[in-house]
Amino acid sequence: MLGMSDRAAGILLHPTSLPGSYGIGDLGPEAERFLDWAQAAGQSIWQVLPLGPTSFGNSPYVTQSLFAGNPLLISPERLREDGLLGNSALEAVPLLPEDHVDFASVEDWKEGVLRSAWGRFRAHAPSELHEGYLEFRGAPEQRDWLPGWALFAAVKGREGGAAWQDWEPGLRRRNPDALASAREALREEIEYQEFLQFLFFRQWGRLRRAAHARGIAIFGDTPIYVALDSADVWESPHYFQLDDDLHPTAVSGVPPDYFSETGQLWGTPLYRWDRLETDGFAWWIRRLRGELRRVDLLRIDHFRGFQGYWSVPAGAKTAREGTWQPGPGIRLFRALEGEMGKLPLVAEDLGEITDDVRALLREAGFPGMRVLQFAFGSPDSDHLPHRFAPRTVAYTGTHDNDTARGWFDALGAAERQRVLDYVGGGPGDIEWSLIRALYTSVAERAVVPAQDVLGLGSEGRMNTPSVATGNWTFRVPAGGLTAEHAERLARLVDVSGRRNET
Repeated sequence: MLGMSDRAAGILLHPTSLPGSYGIGDLGPEAERFLDWAQAAGQSIWQVLPLGPTSFGNSPYVTQSLFAGNPLLISPERLREDGLLGNSALEAVPLLPEDHVDFASVEDWKEGVLRSAWGRFRAHAPSELHEGYLEFRGAPEQRDWLPGWALFAAVKGREGGAAWQDWEPGLRRRNPDALASAREALREEIEYQEFLQFLFFRQWGRLRRAAHARGIAIFGDTPIYVALDSADVWESPHYFQLDDDLHPTAVSGVPPDYFSETGQLWGTPLYRWDRLETDGFAWWIRRLRGELRRVDLLRIDHFRGFQGYWSVPAGAKTAREGTWQPGPGIRLFRALEGEMGKLPLVAEDLGEITDDVRALLREAGFPGMRVLQFAFGSPDSDHLPHRFAPRTVAYTGTHDNDTARGWFDALGAAERQRVLDYVGGGPGDIEWSLIRALYTSVAERAVVPAQDVLGLGSEGRMNTPSVATGNWTFRVPAGGLTAEHAERLARLVDVSGRRNET
């Protein structure tokens, strides 16, 4: 399997963006077909976004659990193979768009499919499947998150999706009697929620093994912060900056930057780093252990927040009103490595990076990131390939950027010419010129969004930061990633020395 210092190439594509007939990409046959394509293209990394259950806005960076998987990613075809769905269930799919994800419609349909699978499972599950479910529920790696998540999801369903701060006081404040009463009243729904997680991790495990068989490592992603309306904050409110009524006193964001003149107001609660450190960072150790059970490499979003984080008073209209506050620095990473050994982490070190953040990155020893779209604003940019450090994961763009073609088309004439002077080629093939510049750089890892391989314009953009709607819906067209694309990438992989044989 891929080592931390191997020269390699990868594709960034979230599973929801895979093609298929069920309104959203999932963990089924199309995902394995994508792995076949990636293997033919010489790729040894598949980078995905966070895999947890999303809520309002559908952002994978604002999930209801750091440990649970997103049930929307469960493959109906794999359920049919397991005997949990009949052919009629898949033949009765409503008319769902295939060129983008309509999350509301997908959720409505898939909830019915999953409930039907649960009914079949309870009535006559194959013994192998039933034993797997019981083993999953009882496994040590599930004990510290699955019961809490299942109860949270069951109560949330009973309360019509209301945030946990709006539940009755006993549950909101986790009174033991109230929790015991809810567990008894919602026993069957709790078992259903555990069943969904069993299905997700059964299918994810199969897909990860398929990736490994093809010499492809899974590169995961985790946000630094946690959604307020999550099982994680509900179960451990003392680790977050909340008032006596369990509402945030300050929230996360970043100051004005490349993406927004007023900064980005993320709105998630901030950590009480003093309490986390007093407990030996046990919460973070448990979190990273859980994350690394399902991926081979892990990117930590907003790494600079560990050195100093932007604290915005709760209720502020924009992130401009925030101030910098000190983070835990190297003490957190020493505690993590003291418990877990060397960590296969990548630091997202983009944005306002100061000398103290660079020093933390060096001391922690993690690779950082470079993005070609940030390279051409100044002649001494660290994002220019000739200025890369070898221990770098380099991208044409990330999920937060426009596509390479959309970005290039929006540049002024002078900057477009600077780009062409540097990477060569012409404007009609700009994404491939950028990919070539990325691959032939000294960066050990080169990762390209699938949209750039496809040559898509801004219509293929995954996310626009600070824009609340219309994000995360991109899907690869059926047959979009062709053998010709794979052959062209494979040639670049070979000429730049990025092929990793199994």
